[in-house]
Amino acid sequence: MNLSNNKILITGGGSGIGLGLTERFVQEGNTVIICGRREDVLQGVAAKIPSVITRVCNVSEADERQALYQWIADEHPDLNVLVNNAGIQQWMSVADDDFMERATAEITVNIEAPLHLTSLSVNLPSLTAILNVTSGLAFTPLAKVPVYSATKAFFRSWTWSLRYLLAPKGIEVIELIPPALNTDLGGKGLHNQAPSVSGFVEAVFEQLKQGKTEITYGTSESRANASADELRTYFNQMNQAF
Repeated sequence: MNLSNNKILITGGGSGIGLGLTERFVQEGNTVIICGRREDVLQGVAAKIPSVITRVCNVSEADERQALYQWIADEHPDLNVLVNNAGIQQWMSVADDDFMERATAEITVNIEAPLHLTSLSVNLPSLTAILNVTSGLAFTPLAKVPVYSATKAFFRSWTWSLRYLLAPKGIEVIELIPPALNTDLGGKGLHNQAPSVSGFVEAVFEQLKQGKTEITYGTSESRANASADELRTYFNQMNQAF
């Protein structure tokens, strides 16, 4: 994809990976729209980066996703890049009393929302690229986040099919596969020892320049290229560590 002169929508663009991508895309000369459910967070980003356009949207609600798309179609019909980044991670066990409630929330945000937004956005004549943020846990699940890991495996599989399905339309589909990064995903402090978002974003843009459509970093790179036996070993080591 072209790295400049785009109009880009980033879901969950107010924090974590989404914010890192927002900052870098703006630096590269793009117009960036971010959405999220917390207006104060969006306003904080706009205060630091005045060119950013914000839109409050809770992507867990189908009517709000529909309203977001309609606003884009009416106010920003030249939008040409969708970044499906918003996601939630729940540390839990299947034996928890609230397991199904929390699992349903993860499935809604991590799967239903990006599928719905993608199905709407492909109707934009200007659309040229979709970036889906999956996870290294798509390859080797962490048992303490069982549903999150499964949603990312689903999303990775779907991204492969989407790339094939949209190729005739000339819409590029790119998968971003981060490892654990120093963000608040799953809760504050859980990933304080993980690599920085800035390092991941730098790797993303370097690989985008190379024309890659499957972008890895750190441990997600080794897992993407691992054999089945190597993945089993990594799974056992990773889960024993937690």
